[in-house]
Amino acid sequence: MKDSPPEYADFRAPLYEVKANLFKGLAHPVRIRVLELLSAAPEVSVSDLLTATGLEASHLSQHLSVLRRYRLVKSERRGLQQFYTLADPLAAELLAVARGLLQNVLNATKEDLEYSTATGSTTVDGDNR
Repeated sequence: MKDSPPEYADFRAPLYEVKANLFKGLAHPVRIRVLELLSAAPEVSVSDLLTATGLEASHLSQHLSVLRRYRLVKSERRGLQQFYTLADPLAAELLAVARGLLQNVLNATKEDLEYSTATGSTTVDGDNR
């Protein structure tokens, strides 16, 4: 039986819509946390994911299901244990880029606030200095 395409892959849609749909699969803090955990290790068991996230099994299962549906993770059962891995190492790179972008945005915001405080300006957008 052939796997169906990932949920985000409507190949008739414009690329920006396909990208937006992919980001929907990432759009929850738990899913980001799971991907971060999987980025840090070759594979992680469900029991370790439960411990690391502090979620109930049913809630974690729902998030893992979304990540599988979007083909961001793969799973393998060995005995009684289920293990997860990233489906593509680019997912780890995407998280690293997002972390870098967030750091840049936070630094720019901090600089804007410091400038605003020093000058008494009420405009904090980085462009009206």
